[in-house]
Amino acid sequence: MLLSMIRKLIAPLVFLATPLAAEDLSVIDRWQEDPTQVFEASEITLDDLQWVLRPVVVFANSPLDPLFKQQLELFERDVERLAERDIILITDTNPNDPSDLRTKLRPRAFMMVLIGKDGRTKLRKPAPWDVRELSRTIDKMPLRQQEIEDRRDP
Repeated sequence: MLLSMIRKLIAPLVFLATPLAAEDLSVIDRWQEDPTQVFEASEITLDDLQWVLRPVVVFANSPLDPLFKQQLELFERDVERLAERDIILITDTNPNDPSDLRTKLRPRAFMMVLIGKDGRTKLRKPAPWDVRELSRTIDKMPLRQQEIEDRRDP
């Protein structure tokens, strides 16, 4: 009897302590848990990211595209630097089932696109870019300059 009463009291607490499945978390929450992960374009809504993250979208017509592979390898080498700049990496390699991002940005084969926190396209590149080049571009943006300044001031 006492044991069954304890189980009834503990059951709701166990439910509360159970971590949410990845699909139950928002994209922003999942990025905050692991900013090094790569998201699929089909699970992204740009409006949800506005003023929070800087999307970098890598398009290709196939995941086997050598430029696509090279771009992901370049990002992988210095992914922490991307996370410092609030970059969320997004890929789209399926032109046969166009995502909202593909429809909006209309890539031709391989393309890397940087979208600012304001939701506007800041950079479109038809060839892979390394993290250093991308970081320099972001660091020149007024909003990024303000972020750097805000981090300096306690």
